[in-house]
Amino acid sequence: MTDVRWLEKDQLNAWMKFVAVVELLPGVLDTQLQRDAELSHFEYFVLAMLSEAPNHTLRMTALAASTNATLPRLSHVASRLEKKGYVERTPCVEDKRATNAHLTEAGFAKVVATAPGHVATVRENVIDPLTADDVADLDRIMRRILDTLDPEHKFNSPAMRG
Repeated sequence: MTDVRWLEKDQLNAWMKFVAVVELLPGVLDTQLQRDAELSHFEYFVLAMLSEAPNHTLRMTALAASTNATLPRLSHVASRLEKKGYVERTPCVEDKRATNAHLTEAGFAKVVATAPGHVATVRENVIDPLTADDVADLDRIMRRILDTLDPEHKFNSPAMRG
């Protein structure tokens, strides 16, 4: 491999900081959610996506797309959330081959109760250290990276549309 385009020093420094954030942030989010709500970050994300859906219901395939999950991973998490009474899965009326995930009243109450602590953790660790210009830059930079990683926009949560 003689044609490797090695990172320049400033690129390497930025990359290493990005990797550190990617490694550290999930633990921070999971720790708070486990402590305060007995949920993993991914479980909370699934509940939050359902809470924003019309009638709090999505086809499992659409929910997988909005959470960037494989169907097997989502099915496993949905089973755990069903056992907790937060989600129910039912056959799709429009397509008998499909399954819908529906956020129960208990699930919606869990999202409402959990959201303030989660938002506080996100603010404390990501948003508040930044200026308004930094947040705009972060949004712009993340959009560019997402356009490369997800050119078909399959990871299609409502926040991605703004």
